[in-house]
Parts: sequence; C-alpha cells; structure tokens
Amino acid sequence: MSDPLRDNAFEVLRTAPATPLRDAFEAHLAAYDDAMWRHGPPEHFTASAVVFSADGQQVLLVLHKKARLWLQPGGHFEAGDRTVAGAALREATEESGIEGLTAVPGAIYLHRHDLTGAFGRCTAHWDLRVAAVAPQEAGVTVSDESHDVRWWPVDALPEPTDPDLAHCIEQLRTQLVSA
Repeated sequence: MSDPLRDNAFEVLRTAPATPLRDAFEAHLAAYDDAMWRHGPPEHFTASAVVFSADGQQVLLVLHKKARLWLQPGGHFEAGDRTVAGAALREATEESGIEGLTAVPGAIYLHRHDLTGAFGRCTAHWDLRVAAVAPQEAGVTVSDESHDVRWWPVDALPEPTDPDLAHCIEQLRTQLVSA
C-alpha cells in the first residue's frame, strides 16, 4: 500500500538539486518503508521549517532543550501528516505559537546530522528543511520543547548553534528572495 507522506518525500527530494547528499537521502528513503517515522530505523527522516520574518531580514530560532543549541523548529512526522511542508509548518507552529506560516514552494534544504544519547534510540536525523514565512508582526510563544524562542537577524545568529545553520539560512533565503 502506498504511503502518501513517503511518496511526497520522494517528490520533494526530486525537486532538490542533484547532489551526492540528495542521492543518499533518496537511497535511505528507498531502503526503509518506515524511514519517515520515529518508530522506524534509528536513522529516520524529520521535517523542520526555517521561518523568516515577512521582510526576510530575520529568522526564528528555538533554544532546543535536548540539543542545547539554537535551531530552526522541527521534529518527527506524525500520523496525520500528509506532506513534508505540512509537517514542517505544524512543527514550527507548535514550537513557536505562530499561526499562519506559509511554506515557500520548492525551497528545500537537506541536512543529515548525528544525535547524542539524549535523543534515545534516534541516532541520526535526515532532516528535510523547508523555508517558511511568518505573518507580519507575528508574536512567539515558548513551547515545552524549548528554553526560548526568538527572532534573530539572518546575518547575526546566536551561539551555540549548528555549524551548518548559517549556510542553510543563506541558501533558503536566496530561494525565498527568488520565489
């Protein structure tokens, strides 16, 4: 039986630039029927949203409790998710309190990262990151998954953060501006 979410992930990957990383993502997804789910392999897919302010000058980051880093909001897929973008927006809304986020069509960034023991049986996330835009003057709320949620200038990110996050933000912001 076909899994609409998994099918959508394959579609999303086909729109990403052809790179060895995209090939690895496609191979991992093809190798495991349950690669989209937390209960699947210890290395599984996640969705996150790099949320930009309406003017594209700021990015929303959460101070993640487990990772102890400033990161984009995101997490595991859930049973009701039908698309990668929908899951990413759901996670971003849950973690920030911002309603009305809009995904930027085709703006995708692929990132695989190993995890610490704080994440239990999860050993790595194959993260499908989408660009999203918040409504003007969106207020934020801190969820129980984070210590803090804040807007940051795209060129002045806080510490500590994922060393690749600045590159991710730059790449997705370029796609945002050209959309």
